[in-house]
Amino acid sequence: MKTYLKLNNDVLNRYSTTGQLELEKDREATRRYFLEYVNVRLRYFIDIEEKIRYLVDEGYYEKEFIEQYDMEFIKRLYKKAYDYHFRFPSFMSASKFYDSYAMKSRDGEEILEKYEDRIVIIALYLAQGDSLLAERAVEALMEAYQPATPTALNSGKKARGELVSCFKLSMDDSMNSIAENIGYCLELSRLGGGVGVNLTDLRPLGDPIKGILNRASGVIPVAKLLENSFSYSNQLGQRNGSGVAYLNIFHADIENFISSKKPNADDKIRLATLSTGIIIPSIFFELMRRDKDIVLFSSYDIYKEYGKRMSEISITEMYYELLDNPNIRKIKRLNARKLYTEVKKAQFESGYPFEIFDDNVNEVHPLKNIGRVKMSNLCTEILQVQQTSMITDQDQPNEYGLDVSCNLGSIDIHAASKVENFEKLIDTSMRLLTNVSLMTNIKNVPSVAKANKLMHSVGLGAMNLHGHLVTQGILYGSKDSVDFIDCFMEAMNYYSLKSSMEIAKERGEVFYRFEDSDYASGVYFNQYVEKTDQELSVETLKALGNIPIITKEMWQTLKKDVMNYGLFHSYRLAIAPTGSISYIRSSTASIAPCTERVEVRDYADSRTIYPMPHLTNDNAHLYVEAYDVNPYDLIDLYAAAQKHVDQGISMTLYVTDAWTTEQLAKIYIYAWTRGIKSVYYVRQRLQTLEECVACQI
Repeated sequence: MKTYLKLNNDVLNRYSTTGQLELEKDREATRRYFLEYVNVRLRYFIDIEEKIRYLVDEGYYEKEFIEQYDMEFIKRLYKKAYDYHFRFPSFMSASKFYDSYAMKSRDGEEILEKYEDRIVIIALYLAQGDSLLAERAVEALMEAYQPATPTALNSGKKARGELVSCFKLSMDDSMNSIAENIGYCLELSRLGGGVGVNLTDLRPLGDPIKGILNRASGVIPVAKLLENSFSYSNQLGQRNGSGVAYLNIFHADIENFISSKKPNADDKIRLATLSTGIIIPSIFFELMRRDKDIVLFSSYDIYKEYGKRMSEISITEMYYELLDNPNIRKIKRLNARKLYTEVKKAQFESGYPFEIFDDNVNEVHPLKNIGRVKMSNLCTEILQVQQTSMITDQDQPNEYGLDVSCNLGSIDIHAASKVENFEKLIDTSMRLLTNVSLMTNIKNVPSVAKANKLMHSVGLGAMNLHGHLVTQGILYGSKDSVDFIDCFMEAMNYYSLKSSMEIAKERGEVFYRFEDSDYASGVYFNQYVEKTDQELSVETLKALGNIPIITKEMWQTLKKDVMNYGLFHSYRLAIAPTGSISYIRSSTASIAPCTERVEVRDYADSRTIYPMPHLTNDNAHLYVEAYDVNPYDLIDLYAAAQKHVDQGISMTLYVTDAWTTEQLAKIYIYAWTRGIKSVYYVRQRLQTLEECVACQI
């Protein structure tokens, strides 16, 4: 075993016997990693100019974006980045960057970029010739802003993938649409994207085709086609394609869909690798509360009767009308509680399905007058309006609707609390995300390209909440932690709106149908201009640091400006789960609690130990692990953040094998009552015998 790996693994040497972590071993491992691995493989250049010329001439960097800047400016930008004297705080962060993000020679033997080099190239590339924005970008990237992996990895490279990697597609009830969307999935998977597809509008098993009964095959065969497409189109064998299929819980195929992820499911319906998600209207929970049956419907009947797809109507609003309409077949009756118990069983066994609370999403949707949010993405944080495309025969032109690509980035909460100008940080981040959107053209998926051009949607998120709370001596899930995230996300919401307004003013352009939105009418801002100021503890105020507290008066001024100048972005905020980018910045993931104080990650031929950021033997008690956090407290924290997020938050629930389906159902119902929009995975930890005994005592 290499010296640095052994040192990193030694972090846990005495933990089992003394309870003390040898954290200095990780610092030494990082130092040895640079001496033994990075420095010996790093290609050295005489100066920055030689480095840039070489990487351009050899076809590693695109030359067009480099030529937008004066070489003396580029040199100054490199100096600006290196003057931060950045050091990786953990072995995991260093190894993740150099293994996965730094530019290497084509044979993989030489390292061509240091961390600061990648930062400068991202800044230059995304600034698109704007020197002032490039300077601001270096500051933001070095201090507190982290682009999502596709942007961080691909910016500036000549041989690259897309800058975005998350997509949503609407599938219509026609063979043309099914075939077209399968092709889109192949294309997006090839580009490295995770794809969400809504199957709600497909007619269920046994429905008529051309008036002949019992001919439709239902949604499961289409889901299997999607699964095979993602498996086939796997980015040169380096990374498997990934996707999720969504279905409304009132769709007649829902039982097979829920069962498809169970380990013992019949092979005819089993989905081994495709993720699944269900869309749940509020009427379902109301019927469940009253212990009533629900009726499953045919999406084909709904479209034939109303001229609207099942995904385009509110089941909650129309449920009793559907029941009373003799032209709408009542395919099957199921007890709501028993059906939801089956959902919980499936989640215990597989973690699936994800859940989207339809009315929680659409009732507060600022673009509700433009259209409905029908589904989410693979990680459940993207919630944007979609319009289904009309895919015609080959001799006729298609009528493309609006589908979704996700342009993501995250703010390091701990670092953001210390920056001198929080407003500038958010504005810079929004401008960089805007340029990602403007530079993205998924031309082989016209509905995605069209929506990106018209809607300018982005998703600015946050990470390192748990890490920051630990540094402030605040327990995750406490009142102070809830108050903190409430204030933090309100500030992010305010300044992202202000930035979008300023960009709209500068460009003289607003997003598609802005005039029909709750922003244009001013309705969106009522929750803020009429709010009651909250009293914050000394601990919360200290944790906020340099993050401003937004007043009613500030909101009132912004309301007038937005109504006057508009917004450039249809959507601004979305909190993704964050993975690799959290490791690079040595942050805790998203706004979630840590799953382990010290993570153990097994790779192909090695093991990496990752102590949580800022962890010491003295503050370890503040790193309460996710499975030990009261789930109701976790939901309260996410609900405080969700109030300020126009899209969604990827929220995982953590349970042990001691939980019952009834307990799990109660937690989900509580999440629904608190306004949570979506629930990602259910993660289950098996308890040891000792833990079980302790619980009994």
